[in-house]
Amino acid sequence: MREKSMNLAIRIVNLFKHLVGEKKEYVLSKQMLKSGTSIGANIREAQNAESAADFIHKLGVAQKETDETLYWLELLHHTEYLTEAEFQSISQDTIEVLRIIRSAILTKKENRILDSLR
Repeated sequence: MREKSMNLAIRIVNLFKHLVGEKKEYVLSKQMLKSGTSIGANIREAQNAESAADFIHKLGVAQKETDETLYWLELLHHTEYLTEAEFQSISQDTIEVLRIIRSAILTKKENRILDSLR
């Protein structure tokens, strides 16, 4: 999760540089940059969580930031700043990170329930 979110953040930064430099798009890409780079930061915070609830909360924030990033990518695609191929490539990576985060949240929640039954 940590490595995939870092790789996604790198792609987001590079996409931001492309959109600003080549397409002269500043507003949507800045929003994408903020949410896309905050995913990994929240995952890092979750790894240093003080409790299971804190871990779930921090990953929940990462999940929201990932979904927001998808929104900005979709908007960039629909407004023709991203080609279909560009959009498909980066959105698939983003969806993969989102699935990993959701899985980690569900696993932690299930483990908390099992621990409470013991």
